[in-house]
Amino acid sequence: MSQKDSGKLQGLFQAALELSTSTKPYDCVTASYLLNFLIWQDALPSSLSAYLTQQVACDNGDRPAAVVERNTLMVIKCLMENLEEEVSQAENSLLQAAAAFPMYGRVHCITGALQKLSLNSLQLVSEWRPVVEKLLLMSYRLSTVVSPVIQSSSPEGLIPMDTDSESASRLQMILNEIQPRDTNDYFNQAKILKEHDSFDMKDLNASVVNIDTSTEIKGKEVKTCDVTAQMVLVCCWRSMKEVALLLGMLCQLLPMQPVPESSDGLLTVEQVKEIGDYFKQHLLQSRHRGAFELAYTGFVKLTEVLNRCPNVSLQKLPEQWLWSVLEEIKCSDPSSKLCATRRSAGIPFYIQALLASEPKKGRMDLLKITMKELISLAGPTDDIQSTVPQVHALNILRALFRDTRLGENIIPYVADGAKAAILGFTSPVWAVRNSSTLLFSALITRIFGVKRAKDEHSKTNRMTGREFFSRFPELYPFLLKQLETVANTVDSDMGEPNRHPSMFLLLLVLERLYASPMDGTSSALSMGPFVPFIMRCGHSPVYHSREMAARALVPFVMIDHIPNTIRTLLSTLPSCTDQCFRQNHIHGTLLQVFHLLQAYSDSKHGTNSDFQHELTDITVCTKAKLWLAKRQNPCLVTRAVYIDILFLLTCCLNRSAKDNQPVLESLGFWEEVRGIISGSELITGFPWAFKVPGLPQYLQSLTRLAIAAVWAAAAKSGERETNVPISFSQLLESAFPEVRSLTLEALLEKFLAAASGLGEKGVPPLLCNMGEKFLLLAMKENHPECFCKILKILHCMDPGEWLPQTEHCVHLTPKEFLIWTMDIASNERSEIQSVALRLASKVISHHMQTCVENRELIAAELKQWVQLVILSCEDHLPTESRLAVVEVLTSTTPLFLTNPHPILELQDTLALWKCVLTLLQSEEQAVRDAATETVTTAMSQENTCQSTEFAFCQVDASIALALALAVLCDLLQQWDQLAPGLPILLGWLLGESDDLVACVESMHQVEEDYLFEKAEVNFWAETLIFVKYLCKHLFCLLSKSGWRPPSPEMLCHLQRMVSEQCHLLSQFFRELPPAAEFVKTVEFTRLRIQEERTLACLRLLAFLEGKEGEDTLVLSVWDSYAESRQLTLPRTEAAC
Repeated sequence: MSQKDSGKLQGLFQAALELSTSTKPYDCVTASYLLNFLIWQDALPSSLSAYLTQQVACDNGDRPAAVVERNTLMVIKCLMENLEEEVSQAENSLLQAAAAFPMYGRVHCITGALQKLSLNSLQLVSEWRPVVEKLLLMSYRLSTVVSPVIQSSSPEGLIPMDTDSESASRLQMILNEIQPRDTNDYFNQAKILKEHDSFDMKDLNASVVNIDTSTEIKGKEVKTCDVTAQMVLVCCWRSMKEVALLLGMLCQLLPMQPVPESSDGLLTVEQVKEIGDYFKQHLLQSRHRGAFELAYTGFVKLTEVLNRCPNVSLQKLPEQWLWSVLEEIKCSDPSSKLCATRRSAGIPFYIQALLASEPKKGRMDLLKITMKELISLAGPTDDIQSTVPQVHALNILRALFRDTRLGENIIPYVADGAKAAILGFTSPVWAVRNSSTLLFSALITRIFGVKRAKDEHSKTNRMTGREFFSRFPELYPFLLKQLETVANTVDSDMGEPNRHPSMFLLLLVLERLYASPMDGTSSALSMGPFVPFIMRCGHSPVYHSREMAARALVPFVMIDHIPNTIRTLLSTLPSCTDQCFRQNHIHGTLLQVFHLLQAYSDSKHGTNSDFQHELTDITVCTKAKLWLAKRQNPCLVTRAVYIDILFLLTCCLNRSAKDNQPVLESLGFWEEVRGIISGSELITGFPWAFKVPGLPQYLQSLTRLAIAAVWAAAAKSGERETNVPISFSQLLESAFPEVRSLTLEALLEKFLAAASGLGEKGVPPLLCNMGEKFLLLAMKENHPECFCKILKILHCMDPGEWLPQTEHCVHLTPKEFLIWTMDIASNERSEIQSVALRLASKVISHHMQTCVENRELIAAELKQWVQLVILSCEDHLPTESRLAVVEVLTSTTPLFLTNPHPILELQDTLALWKCVLTLLQSEEQAVRDAATETVTTAMSQENTCQSTEFAFCQVDASIALALALAVLCDLLQQWDQLAPGLPILLGWLLGESDDLVACVESMHQVEEDYLFEKAEVNFWAETLIFVKYLCKHLFCLLSKSGWRPPSPEMLCHLQRMVSEQCHLLSQFFRELPPAAEFVKTVEFTRLRIQEERTLACLRLLAFLEGKEGEDTLVLSVWDSYAESRQLTLPRTEAAC
């Protein structure tokens, strides 16, 4: 290998060592890959040869393997030497280690190097053995340094105290900077880790004003950095993670010594036991989830090795460890070192690893005995001392039921686990109830499967009661008995009502069951006995429990029995003359009626005569209790549910007999409904000024019924709003946003149907000429949701109908209204901003199409609108905002983007095209797909359909990007705007919007210690692909048109602009450190991309100047990196 190549290897090696101690967690991965690459090179830096005391003797056939082993050994020794020094520094100042040289990167690189080595055929065994021994000791030592943080009761906010006064003084300043805005005085004062090193912190606070210290580490001056709790925690848990993975990998890959003093193998039995003890201590005492989850991964590797080990004493270790931890759990109390919070932290992982590694083809004795012990501990107990073991047992059971590796072997214990969870939910101890809830959730998933629908009450993830109780027969008598106990006391008259927490879990299970067609054939597993108890659970004083009982009742009642059940429930409701009744009972019964009626209407066809007859009977029964929907009933909650039932009946009967209003009229139903609305607070107003329980729910229910009555009356009287107690205008003027929102939603649905052509007759006559009303509402509405719906309705309407009315209606000219709309789109966020942008665009289009001769009067507003569109398609904005821009661009494409006679100035037109190109490269697929519609529309115009071969075709976003540029270049030629347009397109090519100087200046500043990048990252956009397409189409355009710059001054200006960019790039490349592509990857990549852009511009300018054949400019943008650098930017060669 040449001296030059050896120097490059030395540079790469130094870069790898530097990256292995970076505070950026992902840099150590790069370092590991670099070192693995270097290990396979024949000549590593000569400075590493001192780490090798024995040369490798090998034949030529084994030479590659021997070189790899030799290099791996040297690299690992080098890393260990550096790690040892850093651990010593960390023992004095963990803060300094976290800020300057986090140690996990070194361990990660060691693990990566060992993984690539065949550890079963090593030649330098005598050298490897002390290395392995030292590596184990180093791992334990590192773990000891960071474990106080990981095992702290609050690791996420802990900064451990250091042993030297200098670090403690620095810590005091850091704590003052990062202390939270609360009364937690933990962050208010720094303390010393060891008592004998303590000193007066008050004196320190008085004397320390400004500290700017530096510490000499390994001969390099390292500036003290501000350390946040996050940096310390990341350093500690990642160190523990890497140590755990290293130890697990050593156990998995290293050959074991069969007997002590054996020359074979690198790991001794004692070392394996020590590793097992380390994992036990770490898993049982760590509090940080990231740390013990990765320790679990390493421990699993160890247990798998032990189960396959021929050594009997090692085979028995998992069993011994299991019995030991179970005994420790049994005897644990609040003073135990085992973590009873954080879901028992690493304890479930520890037991999980021991059980999951047991051979599945065996008898699984460990699993059987463990489950028996845990279920025994998880059961209810009156002994306060048994609370901690019970919490541990519940948390461990949860982990085991979630473990897919245990498969069907865990199913026999599901019933006992469910019993423990339901009974544990009644415990007076919060920790037990919390753990029981988590266990129950895991069991629901294990029984019914992973939730496949967002709706919590979806019909998926359910099974028949017969199947459920056949699989878990022990739960049938248990659930029935528990439900009976709950139902018997749920509405007790004795003092405070018993809320029975377990009712929640019982109903949660039952609502996931449904009746089987076979139900009733066998009385042993019949669902019938559950029905009366579920009905009585509807009397619970807990609102949510009543709702759950109503939903749980539905699947237990056969469809054909629902009408009789509804009538029975309605008959139990009190009459208006009754003196004593409970609103909780009424509410529970009405909820059951509502859910049963809803299920019945969903399951039957509307034309079924029996269905209509049953509904008619139910309607008659409902009218008998109609007082519950009126003011005679003082409870708004029950009034609301009864009105919901009436509304549901109107929907069902209208659907069962369309245009057959006499069904409801003959029953006098609408007359009763009109009476309810006339006597309601919507007409008379509310006598109280304060909020009462159930008011929003009541208003929403009443509004839905009122809207249905208005539509019914309009349909009967020929679309005239007559004989109704309330109108849409009155509803829209309500003081309650709940009423306005529902009314606007109903009207918006009609307008959208008319706008999309789905309406049979367009907009109903009832809604015609309402533009003035909506304009007035828009000006005074202050509720965001209602305001958004008003803007949507205005967008659906024809601007020609309402825009001329703005001046006399809201005292704004159409131009002022447009400015008002754009101001809203500029200042608001989320959905309102998107709707306002759509509305402003529609108003702009209307102005352009109707006021052709006066277009110049709104030129300033046009420019403002263009800027608004540009700002609305930025990546940091919500997806909804960018989708709105796409919709706007698509709708205005014929007017602004492809118009043969451009309306906008060229700069604004190209800015809109740039928006299209940006959206085609969006990170969100929905935005990209929508943007392709804009390109399809642009290609399908009369003057552009010949630009490409894909006119009127649906295309992918990646293809649409090239097609959009093709159409744009063709339009520039049509418009005869090449002279003013070319500098703008060259600006796109150069990326002049990117401030290159400001971007690279960050290299010379001290890096901010941000562990994780918070900025938006676009992984879809490929700058060089965009440059390639743009360059290709510009060449085609210039070649086809034969266009040349009209004046030498223009060409000189363009050349000067590109030359300045070249000079800057050359300067910045020289300032980069060696191996910059690894050490300064982000900056290097940006410069390389900018270099490719500059090369493309150089080639274009050469073409324009007629010098394309000269050597310095003949290179294509896609020529090799080395050639392009030599010919165009020769001064940057040293930077690489």
